[in-house]
Amino acid sequence: MSDIKLSTDAIRYIALFESMTGASIKDCLIDDDRIICVVNNGDMGAAIGKHGDNINRFKKAVDKQVDLIEYSDDPVTFIKNVFGTIPTESVEISDKNDKKVAYVEVSSMNKGLAIGKSGRNIDKIKRIVNRHHDIEDLILQ
Repeated sequence: MSDIKLSTDAIRYIALFESMTGASIKDCLIDDDRIICVVNNGDMGAAIGKHGDNINRFKKAVDKQVDLIEYSDDPVTFIKNVFGTIPTESVEISDKNDKKVAYVEVSSMNKGLAIGKSGRNIDKIKRIVNRHHDIEDLILQ
């Protein structure tokens, strides 16, 4: 895993999130209108809370959309977690020219959702996977 540098705002969001939910955060990325939190493995239940109470309280406090991703030491599991509700049919990681590349198969029906408007979702996925598992490229199949 590469060194993760957190901004001051990210550190503040992590502290607030952890104090409100009791879940531990491994990483926090801030986009314009959303916060992406990588939750430690096993803490997703605490992060969400009963009936979504914890995450909803945090969303209300920060007035932003919040995405939660459960961390995994296994890069394949982590990639599946990053895709969230978008079903992945298979994930394969290989070395190509001394660079790690992930090949992720999603159904043609879900490809547009995986890419997102103007490539926003796939860019987010690539950034997070690279930050945590040094996978330099992710190719949808």
